[in-house]
Order: sequence, then structure tokens, then C-alpha cells
Amino acid sequence: MNEVFRSKIRPLGTSACVLIPKEKLDEMGLTMGDEVDIALLVHRRASELEKIFGSAKGTKPFKRDKTTREFV
Repeated sequence: MNEVFRSKIRPLGTSACVLIPKEKLDEMGLTMGDEVDIALLVHRRASELEKIFGSAKGTKPFKRDKTTREFV
């Protein structure tokens, strides 16, 4: 069973941890000591994406001219 939810990375000594809400544990039938495989999906901030893909800075948003379309 795959489940996606958002959680914060928190400090735990010199390591880090991700908390799994009790409701999710119950839904998935997990208990303390169970082993799970974790896949991380990193969400970048919009400002970081603009730095990467901002090659057209200062231009106006693209607007499609729908008046010239012809459907045959």
C-alpha cells in the first residue's frame, strides 16, 4: 500500500526524523518497530524554480491568439 502525506524533517540528536501521524499508522496497519521503505519527493520553492527556469525574466505571460484558429 502506498500513501503520500506531508511531514516536516525534525532534529533528533545529530540525525533527523520524519514523523508519521498516528492516524496514518492506524490506516496502514503499522506499529512501532515495523520496517517501511521511504521515497522522498522534494518540493522546491517557486523562487528556486524561477532561478532555474527564469531565462525569460521580464517578459509578459504568453497569451494564445484564439481568433486565428480554424477547425476543419
